[in-house]
Amino acid sequence: MPRPLDEVFAFFSDAANLESLTPPSLRFHILTVSTPHVQAGTLIRYRLSLHGIPFGWTTEIRAWNPPYSFTDAQLTGPFALWHHTHRFQSQAEGTLIEDIVRYRVPFGPIGRLINRMKVRGDVEEIFRYRRERIDDLFPKP
Repeated sequence: MPRPLDEVFAFFSDAANLESLTPPSLRFHILTVSTPHVQAGTLIRYRLSLHGIPFGWTTEIRAWNPPYSFTDAQLTGPFALWHHTHRFQSQAEGTLIEDIVRYRVPFGPIGRLINRMKVRGDVEEIFRYRRERIDDLFPKP
């Protein structure tokens, strides 16, 4: 991203920016943020729709290391496990953004089959969309 590290971290750690980085088809809306500024322990409640099925989702900020990284983990939501680490590294031309996502779908073997057939592609599409939005919001000079 062609912006300095501090600016990039501030943008991605502001919960209000999540909606602009999420595909409209998910109907993603933040309901509450438990603290005035995101920090370790912040709870973020939102709702979204996956393939027309509405879900509530609550994440907790588990690790907070400004301006280099933060991690959110699902407390309630559609996954059996969702652990997302956002990493930021200063580069000569701006900031390198890295997302590391560990997730597991519920329902054991059936869930693993559904993951291979649909969920993995859905997760990849969400991050593809995010990358495109970043390019739109922060074009290279």
